[in-house]
Amino acid sequence: MPEFYPSIGDAVGAAMQHNIRLAHGPDKPLQVRHLPSAAADPYSVPGMIARLTEDATPDEVAGIIEDVNGALVGALPQLTELVAAAADWTRVRVAFDDPHHNPAFETWTRLAAAYGMLLDVQEQLEVAEDGVAACPVERTDPRHHEMVNVLRSHELLDDVFGTGTVPAPASARDPQVDRQRAARAPSPQAGPRRPSSTTSTPPPAAPPPSAARPVGRPR
Repeated sequence: MPEFYPSIGDAVGAAMQHNIRLAHGPDKPLQVRHLPSAAADPYSVPGMIARLTEDATPDEVAGIIEDVNGALVGALPQLTELVAAAADWTRVRVAFDDPHHNPAFETWTRLAAAYGMLLDVQEQLEVAEDGVAACPVERTDPRHHEMVNVLRSHELLDDVFGTGTVPAPASARDPQVDRQRAARAPSPQAGPRRPSSTTSTPPPAAPPPSAARPVGRPR
């Protein structure tokens, strides 16, 4: 491998291909799976992650969660069905002839547990969708942010290669996608969502270092 690369993306890509060649051996041809960039498909999971920035409006974020959790074409229900299919595949290979050795049943148990967890995630997202839509448009004071941990790992390929800005979905919205979203909606929303604001208010200034800070975290 050469010692220098024009960009970090080229270096990471070359390292990945080198590791794949080492894993598959010199006799097997290298097969690289093409992954579309987030900018190429704003409704793919990488595209939705790229759109879900800290400056997105509450309605935009709630819409992204709705797309991910949609009953017909949502990525999470599809993943749930995939895990269910894997569990059902294992189910027909379970045998209880030896009560002390049954790896197929243990595997089915793990897949069934993963399936139940994914169903619980869907339920949690359904509730969180309305909560996200009710969040304020403006950012809060940064001193409050320290009370909550950051969860994103920022380890997706698009974060490494830098695919550019994802186009706004409103300008490229497909009417067929809107019809599918309306068809899979289980019921009207519990309450109206806040209208999107075209102007954003800058966050309030942080308190001076000498200001008294809260003694404990809010309960």
